[in-house]
Amino acid sequence: MLYPMFAMVLVTCAVAIHLFRLRVKAVKAGDIRLSQFRLNSGEMPDAIAQAARNYSNLFEVPVLFYAAGATAIALGIQPPVMIITAWIFVLARIAHSWIHLHSNNVIHRLRAYMLGNICMLVIWGILVASYATR
Repeated sequence: MLYPMFAMVLVTCAVAIHLFRLRVKAVKAGDIRLSQFRLNSGEMPDAIAQAARNYSNLFEVPVLFYAAGATAIALGIQPPVMIITAWIFVLARIAHSWIHLHSNNVIHRLRAYMLGNICMLVIWGILVASYATR
C-alpha cells in the first residue's frame, strides 16, 4: 500500500504546484491582488477556483485511502487484490483531477469519482474481512 499512497501524495503535490502557478500568473497579470489570499476573499478567476476546489477534494475521500493504507501496513494486511484496487483508486483520482483541471466534463469527472469511491469501499471491505478472519 505504500507505493499507491506515495503516488497519491505525488498527485496532490502536482495539483498544488499547478494551483500555485495559476495564482502567481494571475497576480503578475493583475487579475487578482496578492492581498486576496490573506483571507481567500474576493472573486477568483475560474481556473484558480477550479484548481483550488480540486486541491481541496484531494483531502476528502483520499484521507480514507491513507487511513486504510496505514492500517493495512500496520496490521500486515496487504493481499494482492487490495494493492491492485489501491492502484485503480490512484488512477481514478488522477483521471478525476485531470478531467477537473482540463475539460471539466461533469459526467466524466463523476465516473472517475465514483470509481474511486467504489475502490475505497472495496479496500476497506478487504481490510475488515482480512482482519476478521485472522
